[in-house]
Amino acid sequence: MPASGEDLSLLEFIVEKVNVGIFVIDSEFRVVVWNRFMESHSGCRTQNIVGQDLFAAFPELRESEKWLRRKIQNIFVLKNGSFTSWEQRPYLFRFRHNRPVTGGVDCMRQNCAFQPIKDKAGEVQYVCVTLFDVTDTSIYQNMLQKTMVSLADASNRDGLTGIYNRRFFEQSLAKEYSRAQRYGHTFSLVLLDLDHFKNVNDVHGHLAGDEVLRETVHRLGGCLRDADILARYGGEEFAAILPETAQNGAMIVAERLRAAVAATPIIFNNQPLAITTSLGITELRADIRRYEDLIKEADLALYASKDSGRNRVTCYTPTLGAEQA
Repeated sequence: MPASGEDLSLLEFIVEKVNVGIFVIDSEFRVVVWNRFMESHSGCRTQNIVGQDLFAAFPELRESEKWLRRKIQNIFVLKNGSFTSWEQRPYLFRFRHNRPVTGGVDCMRQNCAFQPIKDKAGEVQYVCVTLFDVTDTSIYQNMLQKTMVSLADASNRDGLTGIYNRRFFEQSLAKEYSRAQRYGHTFSLVLLDLDHFKNVNDVHGHLAGDEVLRETVHRLGGCLRDADILARYGGEEFAAILPETAQNGAMIVAERLRAAVAATPIIFNNQPLAITTSLGITELRADIRRYEDLIKEADLALYASKDSGRNRVTCYTPTLGAEQA
């Protein structure tokens, strides 16, 4: 039954007053309907936009013109509606929003629904595009994601030093081992232990020990690349994964780490504390069957450094392993 004049007036009232963007275009991409939401946010008055080519009226749509044309043409051909979420495409029109800038969203985020308008014969005459302002949803979801990332990162960090903890180190070592096995790459592992650290705690107190650990991490971090992974492995023991680094290169890095720690005393309460480290190195080899074996080898090399007088670097060799067996 055809709509009455009263029905049409009510429909027009709803289209104009609803807080949703609604515009209609024909098969030539000319604007047929442009509601008040679109007028308000675009700055283009209805009487000036109706009858105009959508892409000529909004040059900023050129960036997504190919996608949008295909989207609308498919509706004319397939006669079915479709939906696009802001997570797939942040916005169709770059409208301003009225949210605080602290939300981290530069413009209005939009969900878009595309619906065919058919004639009595079932042929599509127009496409109605409905644009929903979902900026709040976007802001809250981004905040949630940042919080989740922050919590996940915090769970991977050592509370005292801020570097990665043992759990994250072992996860990273397992991943690096798998990656190296898959692509035929190599990497090295360094374990290092602070010499006579118990004496620092016993003589100067645990606050001094904490400061020594923090300053040691600061010095170690300055010697490593962004791709390297530094972690606190135990109380005064640290580990570093050196991707794409053979044993010779790892030896250079380890000597740099040793020298950085021993270079100058660490000052606590105006007292200089001379700190040194012992380090052990191993490199991935073809006969390594588990990443845990790398930890065992680096640990053997570390204790060989301890037994040899401390404040030195030792590389693992099969002979060393046989001696410790």
